[in-house]
Amino acid sequence: MTHGHDSYVPFPSAFADEESCATGQDFDAFMRASRDGLLKYLRSHLPSDADAQDAAQESLLRLLRYRGEPAHAWRPLLFRVASNVVGEFYRRRASHQAQHHVPLDAVPLVSEAIEHEERIEQSQRKALLRAAILALPPRRRQIYLLSRVDGLSYAQIAEHCGISVMSVEKSVGRAVASIDAYVRGTRPRAS
Repeated sequence: MTHGHDSYVPFPSAFADEESCATGQDFDAFMRASRDGLLKYLRSHLPSDADAQDAAQESLLRLLRYRGEPAHAWRPLLFRVASNVVGEFYRRRASHQAQHHVPLDAVPLVSEAIEHEERIEQSQRKALLRAAILALPPRRRQIYLLSRVDGLSYAQIAEHCGISVMSVEKSVGRAVASIDAYVRGTRPRAS
């Protein structure tokens, strides 16, 4: 027997009809049934679950091109496609130097040094203001603090200290002027 056309045995039509009668529903059912096994395979070949999920999605999407193939060919095709997706993943990762990428969440976008400098400046301003208030004469300091810190009205301060409202006004005004002069005189000038 030679291997020419004389020895060709046609494929029985009964088998050909069974293989070609796979429907879109059969293909959808195959894809749903194969997903878990595909994920297991991909998880064993990729570094993270997210990468495996992405690769499974890509593999199933690419398998759609082969839905016209006989049903018995879908499983080997699916795993061949998945193997190709894994290979592409590692080639892309190597070419893009993905291991050197840093997620933006891990990188502070605003310098911590500026915030630290601002805290130091604020601390220095508070210390300067405290020194200016402590430099006031005791009576003026008391009236100023009752007004600005305790929030008393001028009438309440006048009653509390046994002086007139006009004296409270003058005393607060002089305290503010003294504090301003102290702060301006002590603070280094900007160039």
